[in-house]
Amino acid sequence: MTDDRIIQLILLLGALMLALRALSAQRISLRGLLQTVLLWGIIGVTMVIVLYHRQELGGLLARASEKLGYEQQSVVGDTVRIKMSPDGHFWARVQINGVERRMLVDSGATITAISRDTAEAADVKPALAPPVLIETANGTVQAQSARAEEVAIGPLSTQDLPLVVGESFGDLDVLGMNFLSRLKSWRVEDRTLILEPRKQAEAQLVIPRSRDRE
Repeated sequence: MTDDRIIQLILLLGALMLALRALSAQRISLRGLLQTVLLWGIIGVTMVIVLYHRQELGGLLARASEKLGYEQQSVVGDTVRIKMSPDGHFWARVQINGVERRMLVDSGATITAISRDTAEAADVKPALAPPVLIETANGTVQAQSARAEEVAIGPLSTQDLPLVVGESFGDLDVLGMNFLSRLKSWRVEDRTLILEPRKQAEAQLVIPRSRDRE
């Protein structure tokens, strides 16, 4: 169900409740009617704001919780643990070419996406190529392909990571599956996202077959 459909259903429910109140009440005053209309108007506007700006609001909640002492990200050995934010998402402190940004970890995003401001701060240069189309929660947007020299979450680091840069992302940066797929594993346990590094492949020694001595 799309966000627009949800909003329509909420507004329809409000209208039905208003109609039921009018029918059930023997006498309804004009003041009571106006109060009910105003109340549902406020609810409708609030729902629209929350639905269309939920990711930005999530980032604000995450930053506020961190300032209040709610530590979300920790490192145990080479494993990174990220607690679920009060908004229900996982927000990671990520280094992009040495520049720290708070990014939404989104396993539903195929590729990592950063804002224009983040790209400029991290010295990420968009490729000189036609824009690509990216599907987001708010529809299809255009973005420029790019690559980051290094992207890291604590001890978890990868080089030459493809990403996209777009002005339509606002100040939201998203860490996508192309980063997560480079890890050994990632999972959610007890409202905590656990990221484990991929161990370096052991060198395979090629041992030649022994020859019979003459």
